[in-house]
Amino acid sequence: MNFKELLELTPEQREEKRRELELELMKERAQIAAGTSPKNPGLVREHKRTIARLNTLEKNG
Repeated sequence: MNFKELLELTPEQREEKRRELELELMKERAQIAAGTSPKNPGLVREHKRTIARLNTLEKNG
């Protein structure tokens, strides 16, 4: 998601989205640690970036 899309979400929706992305990131990292290749390797980077954007919005709120 881009920054403008995240701005349109309510604070509750942002928090839910962040939790959802952290769970997905944890699953992807577990797959990598187990030795299997993830379905979409670029997703890890994208999830990390989106979480960072959400954290920035929360901080600057």
